Amino acid sequence: MKMVYRKALITGASAGLGEEYARQLAAAGTDLILVARRKERLEKLAAELREKFGIAVEVFPTDLSREEEVYRLADKIRQTEDLELLINNAGFGGRSKLYRDQTQEAEQMVRVHITAPVVLTRAALPAMMKRNRGAVINLASVAAFSPFSGAMYSSTKAFLVMFSENLQNELLETGIKIQALCPGLTHTEFHQVAGINKEAIPGLLWMKADRVVRISLKALNGKKVIVVPGCRNRIIAFLMRCPWTFSLMRWLARLGKIRKMAGMKEKQ
Repeated sequence: MKMVYRKALITGASAGLGEEYARQLAAAGTDLILVARRKERLEKLAAELREKFGIAVEVFPTDLSREEEVYRLADKIRQTEDLELLINNAGFGGRSKLYRDQTQEAEQMVRVHITAPVVLTRAALPAMMKRNRGAVINLASVAAFSPFSGAMYSSTKAFLVMFSENLQNELLETGIKIQALCPGLTHTEFHQVAGINKEAIPGLLWMKADRVVRISLKALNGKKVIVVPGCRNRIIAFLMRCPWTFSLMRWLARLGKIRKMAGMKEKQ
């Protein structure tokens, strides 16, 4: 990570990739605003990073599945004129098929994966454009290209990819960098929360969170908008996007064994 950002705001910062972003940015001397639902975990992480790296860390507990909380955080961003990096990392994996969703999981996913990144990015851009400097990382997924990752999860992640690509085109004449990070299987608590059996998936398909984040931050120095970390993930993404192999991938997606390996469980 060559470029040093003075201040970054990270959603979903209490665990997983969000926590790893916080640790790596703190080590580089970046002041942080940590956002997540779990206040206790945020405060524990903030205290650790302040003591270890001597940076300023602010905790801003927020539930991005609630629309009013999204706009409250957007106001905070507009008031933070020195914010140089926004990481829209908050997200979750759905466990119900859409036709069985009785808990409004689909609506919550739209708010967290789509509404929040759009509203927060819009709030951050004016100050970045005034300085002609800044970056936004949107946590998408290899699932954005996948026909077997759930109707809502895949489609909301696909939105983040297209949103990032087209937004970067709008900002070509500025010094602002937009990235859609598309990790594959990563060792975090995400899959456990989503009810995915990690043991059913071959170990060689997994990546460590620290490597994924290093690749993401390093890529901000380049011109790529879509960043797929890891050779295996890039091959998988290619096979799912290539017209010659897409039909094969869709056929595989319908096989029960493949669906089980992909962790496509659902609440009954």
